[in-house]
Amino acid sequence: MKKNIFSKFIMAGVAVLTLAACGEPDDEITSINYGRNFSPTDMKASVRNRTNVELSWTVLPGITTYNVEVFANDSLTFSGSPVQSFTVGPDQVPVTIKGLEGETAYSFRVQALDGNESRNSKWSTAYAKTDSEQILKTVAEEDIKGTSVTLRWPAGEEAAKITLNPGNIEYNITPADIAAGAATITGLTPETDYTAVMTRASGKTRGKISFKTGIDLADTDILVKAGEDIATAVANAPEGYRLILEPGEYGVTKGGDEPADFGGALKITKKIAIKGLRQNEHPIIKGRVEVQADLDIDQVSFDGTGTDGGQCFNFNGETNLDHLNITNSEISNYTKGFFYLNVAIVVNTINIDNCVISNIECSGGDFFDSRKGGYNTFNLKNSTIYECAKERDIFRMDDASEAVSATPVITVDHNTFYNVGSGGANYRVFYIRFVGNKITYTNNIMVGTNYKRGFANQSKTDQEPTLENNVYFNTENLIEAGATADASISWFDEKGKNLDPQFKDAAKGDFTVQNDNVKDTKAGAPRWM
Repeated sequence: MKKNIFSKFIMAGVAVLTLAACGEPDDEITSINYGRNFSPTDMKASVRNRTNVELSWTVLPGITTYNVEVFANDSLTFSGSPVQSFTVGPDQVPVTIKGLEGETAYSFRVQALDGNESRNSKWSTAYAKTDSEQILKTVAEEDIKGTSVTLRWPAGEEAAKITLNPGNIEYNITPADIAAGAATITGLTPETDYTAVMTRASGKTRGKISFKTGIDLADTDILVKAGEDIATAVANAPEGYRLILEPGEYGVTKGGDEPADFGGALKITKKIAIKGLRQNEHPIIKGRVEVQADLDIDQVSFDGTGTDGGQCFNFNGETNLDHLNITNSEISNYTKGFFYLNVAIVVNTINIDNCVISNIECSGGDFFDSRKGGYNTFNLKNSTIYECAKERDIFRMDDASEAVSATPVITVDHNTFYNVGSGGANYRVFYIRFVGNKITYTNNIMVGTNYKRGFANQSKTDQEPTLENNVYFNTENLIEAGATADASISWFDEKGKNLDPQFKDAAKGDFTVQNDNVKDTKAGAPRWM
């Protein structure tokens, strides 16, 4: 009985299938026409060049036009009337909106159209706040004096006030200043880093610029003329004095009297400072430096062409030092390295700030090289290093803790490295073995590095370094292990960003960043942003 019921059920199903097969087929669905267009998706508003905003969104098929509206002093409420309203075609996306005011919150909305008003999409929205305006021009050398400065901007551009700090010095801009596009502010302190902020009557910033006032020679300053014997000037200067060098070349002889003999060593045996007179035209010292006392260097170029193959700075004294400070300077064309510390002393602090260092081969030595001695603090900041140490370590510090007492803290922040360690050698960025070392590596751009041992491979090197906001491109074994990676690599910068900075002209030493995504990170040496 059950068998017959099951058979009838099967026959009924076959009959239904047969009838369905014999009927008219449904039309094939090839498109869906919705009642209205979809709203733009993935909409983003990104600030570009301070007061421009780039709007981007995903372009969908069938859309012929987009309505764009811009509301000022607004946070996605879209109240009142838009300050800008226009249409763009799909091929114009992303669109850059110009003519916006600085330090202002803007709301943006976009609507998709296809020619049928009844099908207009709902609005998609985005928000951005513009950066401060910048109409102040870079301060020219001739406009900087010891106690005054002339600031310039496009003639006719209005502003109300300029405030300088330190000192909270206020200057009210006159109609004559606006017409000329210039204002001279007096009563400043010599050799002081100032920041000037220009504002509208509303208080919003129109420009911000930094500069350093010029030299007003003090009793402890010695002016050195171009062509004078720099070694003699150093030897004759009293302890604690400062040599102010005019622009020009200063050769350090190897014992002869002719320029062909330049390339010798300048001996620093007492605390002294060497500073270039001009901010934008540095004196050039052709030779090496033997450091046996505290030394401050500012606005000076060092050229190692013709030297004996040693490092630019060689610590070779017998007593501990407080500091070596090198700021706003250029160092190039040395064979073995940047500095060498191969005596049993401690340098409390080594500071390298806002320098450009290039073409240091590191043949027979490492770049920053400490062997028998040590330091407590080493800061490398805001600097550019390129075409250096192709097959040697960048930072080397041997464990000399049985001979000297030091607590090494190494900070590497806001630097641009290009073709440093690019030779594919069996070295690393940090070869640090002095016990108790701590490493901070933040906000740097590194391009063209290929160390088989990556950042580090020594158990004595800080195993928990601080790594933050670094950008890498065309590098091996830094973010992750590559094809050439040595199995002993200690750590990687797994949070590092793999982005091409698109340097303007790296071959000519111009590392201006042109990739907006890299600009947004604010990494690298500030001079290239």
